[in-house]
Amino acid sequence: SALLQVFCLNLFMKNSLQAQLINMGVIPTLVKLLGIHCQNAALTEMCLVAFGNLAELESSKEQFASTNIAEETFISSQVLVILLTYPLDAIKLQLVEAGLVECLLEIVQQKVDSDKEDDIAELKTASDLMVLLLLGDESMQKLFEGGKGNVFQRVLSWIPSNNHQLQLAGALAIANFARNDGNCIHMVDNGIVEKLMDLLDRHVEDGNVTVQHAALSALRNLAIPVVNKAKMLSAGVTEAVLKFLKSEMPPVQFKLLGTLRMLIDAQAEAAEQLGKNVKLVERLVEWCEAKDHAGVMGESNRLLSALIRHSKSKDVIKTIVQSGGIKHLVTMATSEHVIMQNEALVALALIAALELGTAEKDLESAKLVQILHRLLADERSAPEIKYNSMVLICALMGSESLHKEVQDLAFLDVVSKLRSHENKSVAQQASLTEQRLTVDS
Repeated sequence: SALLQVFCLNLFMKNSLQAQLINMGVIPTLVKLLGIHCQNAALTEMCLVAFGNLAELESSKEQFASTNIAEETFISSQVLVILLTYPLDAIKLQLVEAGLVECLLEIVQQKVDSDKEDDIAELKTASDLMVLLLLGDESMQKLFEGGKGNVFQRVLSWIPSNNHQLQLAGALAIANFARNDGNCIHMVDNGIVEKLMDLLDRHVEDGNVTVQHAALSALRNLAIPVVNKAKMLSAGVTEAVLKFLKSEMPPVQFKLLGTLRMLIDAQAEAAEQLGKNVKLVERLVEWCEAKDHAGVMGESNRLLSALIRHSKSKDVIKTIVQSGGIKHLVTMATSEHVIMQNEALVALALIAALELGTAEKDLESAKLVQILHRLLADERSAPEIKYNSMVLICALMGSESLHKEVQDLAFLDVVSKLRSHENKSVAQQASLTEQRLTVDS
């Protein structure tokens, strides 16, 4: 045993030694050790830490895949957690084919009504492991079985249960099953949305935050396929989600925002309805300042922009202006993420085209013109950013004060250089923008 511990300790050494040991076939050896010494807690723990270290190396994947872990080891829950969080589908598929799922479902059934501490812990472990098994694309699809599979049906039955752990595992499992369009469409057509909405309804007042987060995650994933959006909107998903607008928990806020953004994508009516909801827009503006929670801040900005881009509504723009949202869209145009910059610029161009008078003062105080000059002058700006910045400049010329700012900053110099840009769309827009600037100078 002491020798084996020394062997495991050697696996904590630098990558070059680990790589050599992998080439010598260390992973099957470790798996055998786990099988033989599963009762030795100290050695098992060292093996697992060694597994964790080796799992980070690309060269270990092949050996993990070719070692039949399910046959070789007496699998403890500790071992399973390490194996299932390792990003290799082959391991998860092996364990599914070895009958692990049936064992886990059996444990859940046996322990679900018990109030003994050990039984509650076992139920949690079994249902958590079930969710981890679904992280593999192949194992997930095998267990989905076109939505007819026994495992999928059993997991569905956890959602309406009165056990919080099973509700959580059920919602997380649905979020994992909802990782491709086919599965999402099948589940929405077969009533999963109503089950998740009922679950959320049970957790509105002082509810379980992890269950709220999991159910919202599932709804967000289900809303990705285009054909599901209208069905989910008519089922009342936005109303169900908006009940959590008062939540102070960033993980819930983040998923709520993502779900709404997915739902309104190319859905003009829904985007307009939400964009005129003053309480929602005010909350978004508040969350746009959540500097401690970058995810919530980013999603709030993206949803503000999406409300304008998908509704193209003057009323929505007015609501956002009145709630103080313009400065956040201008700041978003300077994001390090090109997709967010672009979304902001398109939304700002719509504002300038539809309600320039209403937004003029806010655009001035947010220093939009200076930011656009910087984006156009910066060689690192992506072609689409340059293109949309020039479109926006042209739209701003309808405002006397913003027009003056454009003239004062000598935009013509920057724009004329872009006429020879390698991107044809950018070059073309530069010529049009130059003409506009020359005519209006």
